[in-house]
Amino acid sequence: MSEHLEQAALFQWAEVYKNRVPALEMLFAVPNGGKRHVKTAITLKAEGVKAGVPDVWLPVPVNRPRLDHPDLKYNGLVIEMKFGKNKTTPEQKEWLQKLTEHGWLSVIAYSWVEAARYICAYLGLKASDFGVPQITKDES
Repeated sequence: MSEHLEQAALFQWAEVYKNRVPALEMLFAVPNGGKRHVKTAITLKAEGVKAGVPDVWLPVPVNRPRLDHPDLKYNGLVIEMKFGKNKTTPEQKEWLQKLTEHGWLSVIAYSWVEAARYICAYLGLKASDFGVPQITKDES
């Protein structure tokens, strides 16, 4: 597998369950990473693309207390997808920290299963009811 395939699998899972979980219609990806031609990179930067922005966004507030401020609710969920031994960059860490400070639940997932489990937990759903397998020791 690769980060690309894991993220694609996450969106395939969301497509299957979006009729049962309408919030999944709001799930989207930000194509920030990857190798690009210099001209394309310059164009995208001029259009506002920023390094470190998380990969997957679910801009759906939930009616449950935040971990850091129990009197407040989350604005949404962001997921930084990683694969294998990849680590977050300083820019990614900064984005995740700032989004957390602004009321977003910000997490890092190393597989589509882990990401789907975060989504289910965020939405207050039982992951096994939505086809998400348990995470094995090899995946943790």
